[in-house]
Amino acid sequence: MLLLAFAAVLLLAVLISALAGRTILSTAVLFLGAGFLLGPQTTGVFDVTADTPIVSELAELALFAVLFTDGMRVGWADLRMAWRLPGRALGWGLPLTLAVTAVAAHYVVGLGWAESLLIGAILSPTDPVFASALVGNEKVPRRLRHLLNVESGVNDGLALPFVIIFLAAASSSEHLHLGELGLEIVLGLVIGIVVPVAAILLERSRLFSASPAYEPLNGLAIGLLVLALAKATHANLFLAAFAAGITVATFGPRQREAFEHFGENIAELFKLAALLVFGALISLRFLAEISWQGWVFAVLAIFLARPVALWVSFLRSGLDMREQAAAMWFGPKGFASVVYGLLVLESGITQADEIFHLVALTIVLSILLHSSTDVVVARAFDEESETPAWHGSLRRRLRRGRPPGAAGDTAPADTAPADTAPADTAPGGGTEAADGAVHADAAEPERR
Repeated sequence: MLLLAFAAVLLLAVLISALAGRTILSTAVLFLGAGFLLGPQTTGVFDVTADTPIVSELAELALFAVLFTDGMRVGWADLRMAWRLPGRALGWGLPLTLAVTAVAAHYVVGLGWAESLLIGAILSPTDPVFASALVGNEKVPRRLRHLLNVESGVNDGLALPFVIIFLAAASSSEHLHLGELGLEIVLGLVIGIVVPVAAILLERSRLFSASPAYEPLNGLAIGLLVLALAKATHANLFLAAFAAGITVATFGPRQREAFEHFGENIAELFKLAALLVFGALISLRFLAEISWQGWVFAVLAIFLARPVALWVSFLRSGLDMREQAAAMWFGPKGFASVVYGLLVLESGITQADEIFHLVALTIVLSILLHSSTDVVVARAFDEESETPAWHGSLRRRLRRGRPPGAAGDTAPADTAPADTAPADTAPGGGTEAADGAVHADAAEPERR
């Protein structure tokens, strides 16, 4: 029944995808809602619980695919050429979001510091899919789209080590083996770097060459080999995936380009399937089990943590207030947080169930809020869509010193005013070439 449900919802998502691109509808919300309606505690169409094997297996594969494709979005050259604004969001915004969320969890909910820091790490990554109308709108300043793309593509992987460390710290002392943890991390990084480099060098040699038809499969083969080796050696799968994606982007731009669209489609399928399963774990009874302090925490995690963190991060950054407000608001909690929450649930730590309830509530609220406001905020950047045609014509006539209706003014009513500055012009007249020129649109997701 799970496969039948996924196939039916996927077909419906495809059929309404064009409409979703123009409205507040979101196909991600569709899968989450379908899982909620069909789950065991609602209608019971399919029986899925947190300890069902398919939940952990699907979440593992989906996060591996997402981190691999996320890593491919930015190579080291891209980061060097366009680092300033994304660097602020990642270097300052991510740890500050983690810290503010942890403080709220500790003082509002009453979690211990290790568990509070863990939930802060889980909820610090962002997902661009739930704000895709903003990221994919060309009327939105390029530097803002680039900032959100790079940040959301990188912060899943950057948050992962914090999740691993704080999860280990929250475990009882007999389960805390720092040596094994360090070995898993190092092995994951080594496999994620060595395998892609070796594969790319082999293809560049005289003995081997991929045909155009098989080029997209090169990235898939590299990803599968990294996954298999990481599982065989008990390395950290997710760090291996993220490192492999960055390595391919850095050393194999041709392989990256061939695999990019194909890989994103694969990751999207896994992500939507995992969201369907995640929705099945949520029910009215599940939400009723959360205390009022938990609801207050979820609201603070969405409306306070990221806005405060990015406000501090972007002080004297050159972003105007409208761009800064959009970046502060669009920190949707997405798929990585879902899987990190499931990892905690499977870990067996004392407060795993409470942490999962808080994470799940925050993610559900975030998906509903952010996916229903991205189109609205994106339109705020499109002055032409908000301004009547007659208004633009009247303003041009007045600026030329002619009264309305004067002869000789033949400019069409829908022509942009001559004094309109480019969308990505920085305050003060300069342009953000360094923060928007490289791959600003290369990885912009379609609205899902």
